[in-house]
Amino acid sequence: MIGMNRIKQILFFFPAVFLLLILAGALTGCVEKIPVIDSIDPRIGNMGDDLTINGAHFGKDQNESYITIAGAPPTLSSYKEWSDDKIVLTIPEFAEPGLIYVHREGRISNPVLFANRATIPATVQTDELYYEPRITSVEPKSAAIGSLITITGVNFGTSRENSGVWFAWDAESAPSAPADRRTADGVEVFDTEFGYDLWSEREIRVRVPDGAVSGNIEIRTPRGNSRPIYYEITGKPGTKTFKDKRSYTLSYSADIKVQDAAIPNSLYIWFPKPQPSAAQKNIQLLSRNTEPYVENYRGTSLYQFNDLLPGVSKQINVSQVIDVYTVETSVRAASVKDGTGPIQTVYTISSSLIPSDDSKIMAQSTAIIGREKNPYTKAKLIYDWMQKNIKIQAESMNGGALDALDEKNADNYRASLLFCALARAAGVPALPVSGILVNRVQGTTRHFWAEFWIDSFGWIPVDPALGAGAAPPDFMLRDDHLAYYFGSCDNQHIAFSRGQIMLSQMDPKGRITGRVREFSMQNIWEEATGGLESYSSLWSDVTITGVYAQ
Repeated sequence: MIGMNRIKQILFFFPAVFLLLILAGALTGCVEKIPVIDSIDPRIGNMGDDLTINGAHFGKDQNESYITIAGAPPTLSSYKEWSDDKIVLTIPEFAEPGLIYVHREGRISNPVLFANRATIPATVQTDELYYEPRITSVEPKSAAIGSLITITGVNFGTSRENSGVWFAWDAESAPSAPADRRTADGVEVFDTEFGYDLWSEREIRVRVPDGAVSGNIEIRTPRGNSRPIYYEITGKPGTKTFKDKRSYTLSYSADIKVQDAAIPNSLYIWFPKPQPSAAQKNIQLLSRNTEPYVENYRGTSLYQFNDLLPGVSKQINVSQVIDVYTVETSVRAASVKDGTGPIQTVYTISSSLIPSDDSKIMAQSTAIIGREKNPYTKAKLIYDWMQKNIKIQAESMNGGALDALDEKNADNYRASLLFCALARAAGVPALPVSGILVNRVQGTTRHFWAEFWIDSFGWIPVDPALGAGAAPPDFMLRDDHLAYYFGSCDNQHIAFSRGQIMLSQMDPKGRITGRVREFSMQNIWEEATGGLESYSSLWSDVTITGVYAQ
């Protein structure tokens, strides 16, 4: 028999439990769930297209909720539909590649990567894959380096993606080279020269690239290549020669070791790539131990590692082959004219790295050039002044362009930035170049030099440090180094960045790591997000594992 006290306990217990269950249910119903993104469509889109975000817990109405793309929210007019499991909006013009988040009442969803098709190439398979492009006309009939031309025809593709326009290019071959290796090559239009102005199915507007010579123009697309047509390059105020080709095999790596982390987390690595130019061609991947998340992100490969745990190690190891040419120029200064266009505008802008609008830089530049108007002569006057008034040495030192000017002392990093700052202050487009110098025993040294632009001619190399004789111990310096390294560059320079590579964070709350005086001049190298609190990274030097000289 159950006692009366026991019965009273049971009768009291059940109402209490029932009441707790009701309260728990009520509290659960009041708690807003964190929004979750399951997918976005498209993942790679064009400005003006509709973007659909599928998931859960977005809320029945938008109210104060919003999304961000690469840290920036679209305008209210961009939103077309908002429901608990679906959001539709128009991709805004500012849409940089980056992470998409849904923000609702202080809660943030998981991130999903969105890519702007105009900036991140991706192969697109269509029913027209096998319809080759065809050129019907090019206007004007001839043009100079840097000039804008219009190509009309059919089957070019609605956007550029992995397509490109190639101009004739030629190099001086060694007399001993086999006849089949002495054929003309091509040079692609470069983004660093703002080469692509328009790309549509029937019309392309491009600027004639540095290094182009009279010869065939060809359009190369995933669906095939056009039949080449002849095009005349005119107006060159001198000659530019590419010769003494060397093929290098390069290897370099990054090692990551996680110390403290909680899930979820992500680590992004922007891995430098050798930069294509008229003097650096045929860059090919030989091997790598892991595939990148994005193959080409503004001149780097973007790697992503998710949900890393303490003690985990990751490595990126890449091996590539590249052809590098010696460049030698001869300019008729009297034929040089002032430049116009985007190169003139962008590469004369002041920045924290190149403070060309600083009062000291401007005053010194004015004192050097005087009343000189010719941009080529201005650059030569600046180079000569630096050789006479700045002590340039091989030993590394801290600081930048202003320190070099104040102290009249520089290493190759300081010297390259000072040249660019003085040139830009004089209205001459210039950019610093970062990469490696290969010595006679195939060792490498991080090195910095510069280039300046002359309309109708292209980029002209300048190495103030080697010009001053400030070379690494194992580097075989030319006897005529002072004159040679204004206007010429040997085939032992390998460039990983031409100008500073400006990258965007993947997460506005991410913790970024930069590296200065490296073989690539980029603002971001690593970014940790989420619960990745502590990790170490070790970047190797670039090593040469093979050399073939023509």
